Amino acid sequence: MSDLYFLTVNYYSTSLIDRLLDSLATNTVIDYQFIIVNNSPDDHQLHKIKRNSVVIIESSKNLGFGAACNLGLDFIARENSQAIVWLINPDTYFVAENSEPAIALRRGQSPIAFFNKHSHISILGTTVYKSSGEVDFAGGTFVPEKGTISTINLLPTDLKTDYVKSDWISGCSLLINLRNFKQCPQFDNRYFLYYEDFDFCRRYAEQGHQIAVTQRLSIIHETSSITNRNMFKKFKHITYSYLLSMERYSNPNIFVLTLCRISLNTLLLLPIKPHQALGKLVGLYNYLQSKLTLKINKYKLKYLNLY
Repeated sequence: MSDLYFLTVNYYSTSLIDRLLDSLATNTVIDYQFIIVNNSPDDHQLHKIKRNSVVIIESSKNLGFGAACNLGLDFIARENSQAIVWLINPDTYFVAENSEPAIALRRGQSPIAFFNKHSHISILGTTVYKSSGEVDFAGGTFVPEKGTISTINLLPTDLKTDYVKSDWISGCSLLINLRNFKQCPQFDNRYFLYYEDFDFCRRYAEQGHQIAVTQRLSIIHETSSITNRNMFKKFKHITYSYLLSMERYSNPNIFVLTLCRISLNTLLLLPIKPHQALGKLVGLYNYLQSKLTLKINKYKLKYLNLY
């Protein structure tokens, strides 16, 4: 049993996970377990990964990112309910400690040490860099009055500061301090892909959990190297998940404006980028259909209770 678990979701990403594992092995001497939830059951290449620290959990089908993470979180919580879970994308990797940016695991700043020092933090984001060295994620903000979900560099210039508060954290590199949760934290299964990290953070923030981002830990991320394989599916999921988030966390007026803006944007985009436009259109349709189904079910339940 380890105190640190890495958790990633495989979707035809064996070569990327192999690279991630190699980079991790050369950049840390601390004990850890690496959990892979296999969201592509017919990806037989995954089982060629042979390392003592790796555990593969099979899903019956592609469950989506959040639901697959829930499988891994449940497994880890059963193993060690006090563990630190580092949720990490397959298309990320660590660089050598003498490079910049570098992971700090060998310099006394391990995730375990961080949470021992700052035990009040429940959800922590790392600094995420592009392969070019530019900052890709260093904090997220949310303005409910405007319905604005943004990424922004919140990191201080003062290198002595361990962390800063953040409204939400990118799921590509997100640490969860299980010690602070009475029950195993879960992603909402309604989010198949995109914005599940935002919803995860906002739900637990509303319960009083502290969310922050640190410059003490960092990774490299090849942004959307997996999801860009199919632009239709990407924009379908983005649209559906964004509308779901706006419905939950913005006010009704902002939500209606968002719905109108996406509809108009989709029509304008159709002759220019048809794959993206069709994806947005289907995402919009799926969202409206889910709302209609929910209302019908509520009506049926109310009708049945009358008899």
